[in-house]
Amino acid sequence: MRLTVYTDYSLRTLMYLGVRGRENLVTIQEIANAYQISKNHLMKVTHDLGKHGYIETIRGRGGGIRLALEPEQINIGDVVRKTEDDFHLVECFNPEGNLCKISPECRLKFALGEALTAYLAVLDTYTLADVLVSKDILSELFGITQTSK
Repeated sequence: MRLTVYTDYSLRTLMYLGVRGRENLVTIQEIANAYQISKNHLMKVTHDLGKHGYIETIRGRGGGIRLALEPEQINIGDVVRKTEDDFHLVECFNPEGNLCKISPECRLKFALGEALTAYLAVLDTYTLADVLVSKDILSELFGITQTSK
């Protein structure tokens, strides 16, 4: 299973905001600079994270974004489910586009379906807080100084 860049950026954005803390407003440009990724890509990501209730957006001068929930309340499996387009690991997972001749008798799709279920079940056991246990080290890697935390 490979996550889309969109989901990757969504998770990275949440991690950055988690490191910064809910009391700090962050700009999209700041996140883009920290990861050296496109601000334009992050704009849609942050908009959707806001629609899903993970982040809060403050408009205007001095505005920015921050987590809308405590990191313990943000489940990684939930974020992945909401940010991935689909989970069609193989053609037969998509009933509308399945042209595979062996689909009616194929047992591989059941094995892959079981693997996908297990994959998501593992992600469901983690929250944002679980992946932020080394906030000090992450802050250093992001180039965040102690005074700006």
